[in-house]
Amino acid sequence: MESVVPPEIIAELTQILSNLVLGDNEIRSKAEKAVNEALENKPEPYLLALAQFATSADTEVMRSFSLILLRRLLFRSPVNQRVPLYDRLSTASLQTLERVLLHSLAHEPVSSVRHRAVDTVCDLANNSMSRGRPWHTLQAQSFHMTEESDTLSRESAYRVFAGSPNLIVDLQTENVLAVLQKGLEDPQSVEVRHAALRASVSFLTATENNQLAQVMSIMYPMLNTLPYLSHSQLPTFLSTLTPLASSHSQLFAHHLHNLLKFLPGLIIPSSDPGPTPTVARPNPAGGSSFVFPPPSADKGKGPATGDLGDDEEAEEVRKAALEFMISLSEARPMMVKRVDGWTSAIVRGCLAGMGEIPEDETETWLDADPAEDPTDDTYPHVYEQALDRIACALGGKAVLPPAFQDIPGMLASHDWRMRHAGLAAIASIAEGTSRMMQNELGKIVDLVTPMFGDPHPRVRYAACQCVGQLCTDLEEIIQEQYHQQLLNVLIGTLEAPEPRVHAHAAAALINFCEGVERDILLPYLDPIVERLLKLLHPGASGEGKQPKRYVQEQVITTLAMVADASEATFAKHYASIMPLLLNVLQNANSLEYRKLRVKAMECAGLIAIAVGRDVFRPDSARFVELLMHIQNSPVDPSDTMLGHYLIATWAKVCQAMGPEFEPYLPVVMPPLLVAASAKADVSVYDEDESAEDKDGWETISMDGHQIGIKTSAIEEKCQAFETLVIYCSTLGARFAPYLSQSLELVLPSLRFYLHEGVREACALLVPMLLASGKESGTLTHQMVNASFTQVINCITLETDISFLASLYKCVADSLRVIGGVSSLPQEIRDSAIEATKRQLQSIADRRKVRANIPAADIQEDKEEISLLEEMEDFALEDMAKMLQAFESNHPLLIAISSVRELGLHLGNWEGNDEAGNEG
Repeated sequence: MESVVPPEIIAELTQILSNLVLGDNEIRSKAEKAVNEALENKPEPYLLALAQFATSADTEVMRSFSLILLRRLLFRSPVNQRVPLYDRLSTASLQTLERVLLHSLAHEPVSSVRHRAVDTVCDLANNSMSRGRPWHTLQAQSFHMTEESDTLSRESAYRVFAGSPNLIVDLQTENVLAVLQKGLEDPQSVEVRHAALRASVSFLTATENNQLAQVMSIMYPMLNTLPYLSHSQLPTFLSTLTPLASSHSQLFAHHLHNLLKFLPGLIIPSSDPGPTPTVARPNPAGGSSFVFPPPSADKGKGPATGDLGDDEEAEEVRKAALEFMISLSEARPMMVKRVDGWTSAIVRGCLAGMGEIPEDETETWLDADPAEDPTDDTYPHVYEQALDRIACALGGKAVLPPAFQDIPGMLASHDWRMRHAGLAAIASIAEGTSRMMQNELGKIVDLVTPMFGDPHPRVRYAACQCVGQLCTDLEEIIQEQYHQQLLNVLIGTLEAPEPRVHAHAAAALINFCEGVERDILLPYLDPIVERLLKLLHPGASGEGKQPKRYVQEQVITTLAMVADASEATFAKHYASIMPLLLNVLQNANSLEYRKLRVKAMECAGLIAIAVGRDVFRPDSARFVELLMHIQNSPVDPSDTMLGHYLIATWAKVCQAMGPEFEPYLPVVMPPLLVAASAKADVSVYDEDESAEDKDGWETISMDGHQIGIKTSAIEEKCQAFETLVIYCSTLGARFAPYLSQSLELVLPSLRFYLHEGVREACALLVPMLLASGKESGTLTHQMVNASFTQVINCITLETDISFLASLYKCVADSLRVIGGVSSLPQEIRDSAIEATKRQLQSIADRRKVRANIPAADIQEDKEEISLLEEMEDFALEDMAKMLQAFESNHPLLIAISSVRELGLHLGNWEGNDEAGNEG
């Protein structure tokens, strides 16, 4: 291809690119600076040179690198520039750039580089079209390439359609479907068929919902690609279809019965394997007839159920097929529940996978610290999580019968792995089937409790896990009805010889205590505490050995929860436990004891609250002194737990001491205010950049970028505001010295959209701070006006109905504090009324839209809609309270009643208990 830029530009760029790929950081930094300077001063020749380099460089590495760099730079604004480089190019340069890239797309001989060319071309096409500049030449060339004899060209064409579906979505439907079907039935290349499948998925995803009926016929050839694949190829095809199953699940409605003849053979191990396919080709006869699944699949054989060969390959097939079926089930539960055998196939596949624990890892498991367990990598988590997901999606009526068709037999199996899997299965389905499981809870408890006597330690561990999960998912019900059976086995298991088992029994007690009434727990308090204390002392683990540190950590955590649940009655054990905890805080200073120390800190705080200030008072000064020493000690940068636990423990001490905590405010408030004022730590990545995988960070996609958010810092900010709630509510007028500083942080944070908890805590704080100021005589008109102005401004802009309810409650409570609206300026009152009118109209509009939703769709999303309307009702209720404070018969109160009547009132529907998730 002829050169499009002067030779000296090519020579200069060649040197720069060569330096960019070197490992020397200094040379690479200089090269990056040179690129930026060149693009800032002369963007056109250097971008064109970069494109030409992608077609003319000698090595595939450099051609690929130049395509990546071009894609990254074209739509990025240079330093000190607001306009992306693309928008600074002349029409002639754009045409030249497009021509060079089309040459690379059509002629690049190396597959991996051709894929980079496709990525760059698609990025250019999408951004060009978004600017009103369609790329018709690319469209024409791509269609032409689908006819080429070269398989790489055909694959590249379909990759272009997949990456830029706007090229085909508005064309004549029959022509597009014909081209896609041709690629899906390509007789020579699996890669072409997969690229065509990706293109078809993109096409369907980009098609308007009201036009889907015209293009649904493409689903037949799309699904028909599956049966003729080898097992090494199936996961890729299934993973391509899975997002479509989630976003456009209705497209699969007519194909479920045929899928059911094919997919179960992939996820359920076959006892009668068929032959392994050796050639991955479509139907030799060709044509458009739908032959999916192949005839042999009816007999449980054929490609899907053959000898899977390599274990790792077989596992990938199972996981991909399972993910596809579950994603479809989550997207359209009522649709799949109508297909006999669909749910049972998934359940059986999950149960089979859950029993596949390596036999020879038990000794390693017994010796491992639970936080650093090497056997965790081989545990079948994916099947356990899949069973949980299907139970949450389809509910108890669909999942419980097939699950308990197998679970009792698993629990009676001679193979400990099956018994373990049976217990894990009960734990996994408890959340999604809790409503139905309540009816059979006695039978389930009778199945589970004997397993605490199992000879295998991992089965007993699984029994603890199962009971703990049941106590969480059937909270209060199981504790009230079956406390004797459950506590007897858990207390007994605290004396199990294996540390991992008795530690997990202690962990399960936490779940039990979180949902138990105090009076139910009290008869068991002494034996629980007695056995927990035994585990803390040397010799508790047998043969005079020092108990393992993770056991001590777990026991201390459990003691905290037992104290919290038993409240003042725990005072009888206070003298036995508090000195131990204070001793840990004083002496456990080395790195290996950091977790034990923070657990002791938390436990001491909860016990102080439970027993009350009179019992705690003799130890309060020493406890506070130890906390102050810890707070003032040098901070270890690697200790990410201490700050969180320290703030939480100070809050517990405040709750325990009440007004007596006031002298310590100068100690605790400065670091707390620093934590509350922390800014969000955010990193922005381009779409083709990989976000750094860092602990405490979360990545979300937004506007073509990946946004990295340091969630650990935001959680600390939220904790700080929640702690301010505790200090202010506990101390009242005594908190007044910090009123002004707190308001300065709280009011702007009502708009902290990165964390809902921060905003909710701030909405709670506003009336509390106003009350503190009023009681102490330090409240000013400026504070009142600023608070109401900020809250009402938030109401005006708020779209989250849950937080809107909190804002109206904030206003209603604040009005009570200040004694009504008379002290508010008229402009603030007018703003409140105007904001309320807009929000009322918005709620009314949403309810009118929901009133027109077809009954089947409402049934599908009943829980979500019901929760939304409940939040709206809360908002309307507090809206009414605010208006009544303005005027007892305010005219808008009638409008609120009218809007309430527009609700669907799904809670009154009958016969719909099984729609979606039951948990």
